[in-house]
Amino acid sequence: MIPAPEHAEGFATLAEYVKGYRAGGYDVDTVTESVCARCGGRAFEIGVDDEAGCAERLCVACDDAVLIADSADHWSEAEPYQCECPCGGVKFAIAVGFAPVGDGSDDVRWVSIGLRCLRDGMLGVYTDWRIDYSPSGHLRGGA
Repeated sequence: MIPAPEHAEGFATLAEYVKGYRAGGYDVDTVTESVCARCGGRAFEIGVDDEAGCAERLCVACDDAVLIADSADHWSEAEPYQCECPCGGVKFAIAVGFAPVGDGSDDVRWVSIGLRCLRDGMLGVYTDWRIDYSPSGHLRGGA
């Protein structure tokens, strides 16, 4: 994990953090803010599985659960754990970063899940995974 400021506010700071993380050594070109489609909420609990390469967010306002990017393809074999900040917070703002393949296509090579704790503002990339198929540009809409 790259060093994070002790406290941060706003999506722009989280997006810059995700871009600086460079999962798999690849530059992130797009960062999308997670916003609940049902209620417009921006506070989530999130479960991730590093081995399976997947994440599910749960809106704390309306309990709408959404699998992020291509997580639905791997969720059935996943053993997710709930993300928790070192301060004990479990509610986060979420930014999903997408690193391109780099061949001029819209394909995605890597997905990174950046979180900002809503209790103390700590930033972190809690999981990331490689995308090894094409076409994959449609994943950019799944934050």
